[in-house]
Amino acid sequence: MSTFKNIMGWVWPVVIGLLIALLINTFLLSLVKVDGLSMYPNLQNNERVIMLKHAKIKRDTVVVFSAKGVDDRPGVTDVTKYVKRVIGLPGDKIEYKNDGKLYVNGKFQSQGYITTEQQKEGTLSIASAEDKGVTLGTGRSFTVPKDEYFVLGDNREVSNDSRSYGFVPRSKILGVVKVPFWNDAHEYINSYGD
Repeated sequence: MSTFKNIMGWVWPVVIGLLIALLINTFLLSLVKVDGLSMYPNLQNNERVIMLKHAKIKRDTVVVFSAKGVDDRPGVTDVTKYVKRVIGLPGDKIEYKNDGKLYVNGKFQSQGYITTEQQKEGTLSIASAEDKGVTLGTGRSFTVPKDEYFVLGDNREVSNDSRSYGFVPRSKILGVVKVPFWNDAHEYINSYGD
């Protein structure tokens, strides 16, 4: 009987710990691996980030979303997730000018999380999803539809984002990205724009 008690003495804490971890992963947060260079220089390829599942989505926050049904390219599966920055919220009027300047609802956005050169280079060279309502360039603007978001990668030259596939529905967003304080770019990810 004492052997059974000894075994149960360490089995129960392990089982309870696993259940707590499963509940946290299911309902509160999980780890996500960044795959690719679309968020460079602020997030690196293969970097692990924390995804908060119930954090408020604000302009300039970085989100994780399910790509299936958003990006129709071959190879996108049910488990494909993208990490991008929210540029436009539902109802926002977006104008991205040829010189890289971004205006949301007529107000200039500094985009201080990337350099001026990064703001300009690559942003307009990727064909925009005009058939889905995204028009970029001086004198052109669009309004983000209700319950949808306009997202861009920080590395505009290589990012596959709303310029290619249009808006991201709220139902596809899985959570908001946070990184540890020792990450060099934590201020550009965790609370940028607050």
